[in-house]
Amino acid sequence: MRICFVLNDVATEKNGTSTALMTEAHSRGHEVYAMGVGDFNFHHDGPISIHSTQVPKGTKTKSPAKFLEALQGSKAKNKRITSTDLDVLFIRNNPTEEDSRDWAEQAGVAFGRMIQQEGVLVLNDAYALSHAFIDKLYFEELPQSIKPDSIITRSKDDLLEFWEKQNKKMVLKPLEGSGGKDVFLIDENEKNVNQIIETISSQGYVIAQEFLPAVKDGDVRVLLMNGRVMEQDGKKAIIRRVSGEGEFRSNFALGASADSSDLTDDMKRIIELTAPKLIRDGLFFVGLDIVKDKLIEINVLSPGGMEHFKDIGLPSFTDVVIEAIERKVAYKDVYKGTLANRTLATMD
Repeated sequence: MRICFVLNDVATEKNGTSTALMTEAHSRGHEVYAMGVGDFNFHHDGPISIHSTQVPKGTKTKSPAKFLEALQGSKAKNKRITSTDLDVLFIRNNPTEEDSRDWAEQAGVAFGRMIQQEGVLVLNDAYALSHAFIDKLYFEELPQSIKPDSIITRSKDDLLEFWEKQNKKMVLKPLEGSGGKDVFLIDENEKNVNQIIETISSQGYVIAQEFLPAVKDGDVRVLLMNGRVMEQDGKKAIIRRVSGEGEFRSNFALGASADSSDLTDDMKRIIELTAPKLIRDGLFFVGLDIVKDKLIEINVLSPGGMEHFKDIGLPSFTDVVIEAIERKVAYKDVYKGTLANRTLATMD
């Protein structure tokens, strides 16, 4: 199949989940393209074109690090392709990494919708991503019983009232963006609470969330595919992220370490209540972040963490993902058109 991965920027991409998936697809003989979110071109009289990058012809490697090195090397092949040349467009750019390129945050999803209308399989479903573009707002549509208490507002008074209700201990973060950036634990000893609220709310809406004491043991990232936990050789795609000393945020980018975790009954219940919505919305590949019996975040745009599976003795699961996409492409002639993309996005 011909599959193109949408990244923030090919030149600055780091070795992670997207690289691992590209490497797996390449090693299976597929035609793999990479592109930055700024590499789309639209003209009214033809399909969307893409400035893509490929590893040099004859590259043979199963190492994601080596694959990325070849992709970013001087011998990489730059090729202009049209969207209709593709079987699959996999939107993997991470808007939270766009510090100064506001235009880039939604471009992948916007062009993805247009490409989906051309009959290309877009993952995750571009219309679903449009609806769920702000992960935290999409998260709030899920059942309250599996979420911590929270409020979304730009009102300082309402945030302070929520803080009082939570016995002066809450987690404060921007509604848009994440990766641990601008996330604060506000307790009764915080002297700059007003300043923090004003600073974050100046950027947009703010979400205040109940603090969960169990976060001291880290959170658990569960990767779902087609609404089910990915599984291979009896092992499940679950990884615990343990925060560093003196840090309550459990992001790998902030130095968290990887540990193993079982699939608990609480996790099963969260998945059972979450999966039907994900499947209905056409969200093929999703990451759930769980603390004990609460879902604290959902990542539908660029779920990651797969590069750390090897650290805890898990398989990479990249072949599981690519095999699922292969099956979708095999049924492409049966399920055609924009409306069918959602059917394809969620089928095994």
